[in-house]
Amino acid sequence: MTSLKSQPVIEQTTSRIVIADDHPLFRGALRQAIARILPQAEIVEAGDFAATTAAMNGGDDPDVVLLDLSMPGAQGFSGLLYLRAQHPGVPVVVVSGAGDPGVIRKCMEFGASGFVPKSLSVDAMGEALAAVLAGGTWTPPDVDMSTAPDREAADLARRLTSLTPQQVRVLMMLSEGLLNKQIAYELNVSEATIKAHVSAILQKLGVESRTQAVIVAARMAAAPWTTGAPA
Repeated sequence: MTSLKSQPVIEQTTSRIVIADDHPLFRGALRQAIARILPQAEIVEAGDFAATTAAMNGGDDPDVVLLDLSMPGAQGFSGLLYLRAQHPGVPVVVVSGAGDPGVIRKCMEFGASGFVPKSLSVDAMGEALAAVLAGGTWTPPDVDMSTAPDREAADLARRLTSLTPQQVRVLMMLSEGLLNKQIAYELNVSEATIKAHVSAILQKLGVESRTQAVIVAARMAAAPWTTGAPA
């Protein structure tokens, strides 16, 4: 793999990058990678998903988000789905310890612009970031992305990505066992609004009950850890 030491710094005067990870040491490694190619970048760190969404909504959209698959407030693909729905123009690069090829393919199907295993060197992380900032995508070179996706997984991805940001949030709360009135309180909307969201969720997911919707949400959350790797 080409080292960034021989690569020029990206000429970009204004770059805003959000690092969303609950491990301070790994956020530091990402900062080091970013500094090599974007020494003038504004870097915002977030240790949980609430802080991530606050950073996303706190000003101009960032140029890229580096998103851990598992952090307080988000599990599995839920955080990725929410950010892609809420900010479709912002590239999201998933960073995770779960490097199973199936997980990587699902991340890309769900709209990620890249996947960076946490085992990568700082130079390789910078290479991945440079590719995404240039408008491309990046996945580990040793992972075959040409394999045809599992039909069931592809259908699940299509249905989940059809949800609006608010519907993703409601689905996440349904999976936590919250009732409509509790979700309405948390989101500061009427219970009738939540009922409408739930109806739309059932229709888009092609299921007939809240229980079936929660099962879909559980698959969305549990999939990255089928290999037992830490996120």
